Amino acid sequence: MRKADRLFQIVQILRRERRPVTAEAIAIELETSKRSVYRDIAALLGQRVPIRGEAGIGYVLEDGFDLPPLMLGADEVDAVALGLQWVGGHADPALGRAARDVLAKLAAVLPEHMRLLLDDPAGGAAPAWNLPESTIDPALLRGWIRKGQKIAIRYGDEAGNASERTVWPLLVGYLDRARFLIAWCELREDFRHFRLDRIAHAEFLDERIPRDPAHLRRHWRATLGVGEAR
Repeated sequence: MRKADRLFQIVQILRRERRPVTAEAIAIELETSKRSVYRDIAALLGQRVPIRGEAGIGYVLEDGFDLPPLMLGADEVDAVALGLQWVGGHADPALGRAARDVLAKLAAVLPEHMRLLLDDPAGGAAPAWNLPESTIDPALLRGWIRKGQKIAIRYGDEAGNASERTVWPLLVGYLDRARFLIAWCELREDFRHFRLDRIAHAEFLDERIPRDPAHLRRHWRATLGVGEAR
């Protein structure tokens, strides 16, 4: 790997991680030595790349640094194509159209030899099979999630029991067997997962969620598997 490519990859590694990354971890990923990583870090610092840290503890990239991306590699093209295939086969129509738009935009900027990889990737994702039809528009849900406002729903569990809930919508989840609204439920005072095909009615309220939705999402991710509505 050329030094310029290695320097860029180090920035990419630091950019994607929120915690300090050790020189050893970087060396393993780049298949090089720690000594080379230390030299590369020094070179980046000499170019005024805002990296903080020290040997033995790890390094972080400060916020606000922007580095124009280099051309995508073959594995990166496969990753993008696979992800967009999955979205097209599992998500709602609005996200499916967005996935096709992204593919078209990416194809427009890739050179011919990389565009061939995008058109005929080495990986593939099968579409969802027998997915229940959502009774509520996921695109509308995503819009309310971005607004950070409450929704009142009438929900039926797997036994057919109906309940009225006021929820704080946080995420729309897409699985092979169903689509879910992940939300904080005021009735249960906990996180709940509501299948979209079991939401009989929804009223989109003009009332802000009283807590930071991003903080709630982080808390939910830390407690995955807890508080699933059935």
